[in-house]
Amino acid sequence: MSRVLQLIDSLEAGGAERLAVTLANVLSEEIEASFLCATRAEGILKSTINQSVGYLFLEKNRSLDFRAIFRLRGFVKQNKITVIHAHSTSYFIATLVRLSVPKVKLVWHDHYGQSEFLEKRPRRVLKICSYYFNHIFCVNTLLLDWSKNYLNCNSVSYLQNFAVLNQSENVTLLKGIEGKRVLSLANLRPQKDHLTLLEAFINVKKSNPEWTLHCVGKDFNDEYSKKLRAFIADNGLEKHVFLYGSCPDIAQIISQCQIGVLSSMSEGLPISLLEYALGKLAVVATDVGDCKLIIDSNEKGKLVNRGDSASLSEAIETYIDNKTVRQLHSENLEHHVRQNFSKSIVVNKLLEIYKS
Repeated sequence: MSRVLQLIDSLEAGGAERLAVTLANVLSEEIEASFLCATRAEGILKSTINQSVGYLFLEKNRSLDFRAIFRLRGFVKQNKITVIHAHSTSYFIATLVRLSVPKVKLVWHDHYGQSEFLEKRPRRVLKICSYYFNHIFCVNTLLLDWSKNYLNCNSVSYLQNFAVLNQSENVTLLKGIEGKRVLSLANLRPQKDHLTLLEAFINVKKSNPEWTLHCVGKDFNDEYSKKLRAFIADNGLEKHVFLYGSCPDIAQIISQCQIGVLSSMSEGLPISLLEYALGKLAVVATDVGDCKLIIDSNEKGKLVNRGDSASLSEAIETYIDNKTVRQLHSENLEHHVRQNFSKSIVVNKLLEIYKS
């Protein structure tokens, strides 16, 4: 039986982080023992870790932190961990531990969100470390091809993301009018292109002034965040667009909305789209990464070109103006996601790799 450690840099509410926690929780019911380690920072997701999952916070504060390396090595040996499942950039410390504990297997999970711009991706250190990977999971087909072409691991496969909408204590009450809310579930990063979404919502506001946009995701209080707030103020959107920061009760938030939107410039396979689907929202997204595998027909949602605010607002308004179509498409999408992006499919693939 496997004893598996999910390794992630932080427990902030990003896609990779949410998947790492979800895997640790789900696997605790499927394998001998499941563990989770946050290397650099804790965060809002810590409260969602099941009690059955063994947990470690390393407090790593630099790239080559020997104290953190030895702590992780000790945790691996003490708990007789057989597989380290490293997510995103945590592969570096995982590789160093594997060098000193050669019996442990190392799986790397590539969640790289800039998959539309892979030519700019740094790869020297990753390429060296990949000699020590037993397997690589990629969240979309672009990353799969990239790993096969540039990295030194012969065992590479695509593993679709999945989502679990766990009910938690209800904390967040959204502003605006009930039944007239659009949700954007994305951290405030340039890659998520909230500016195009805000531009689109100017048009939405003109034709549907009672509808409001609700942006949920970590606010880094940086220049990008300041630019968004300035845009909202300059265009008189203060009563129509609301920023909430990170929130723990995603299921509760989704239940208060009717339309889910993702305006990203680049994606892998976004968990937020899967969560929208499970929450029965009508969905509008940009055609990036593997979003087209989730919204694979016009009867399941709307895909628009990235950076196209006019098409984005038109798609949102289509669902605002036609409740029957909105409900039909949301039902179709929910069925598609439950059939093709289910927990059982992903867990079975994971267990096969762990055992092999």
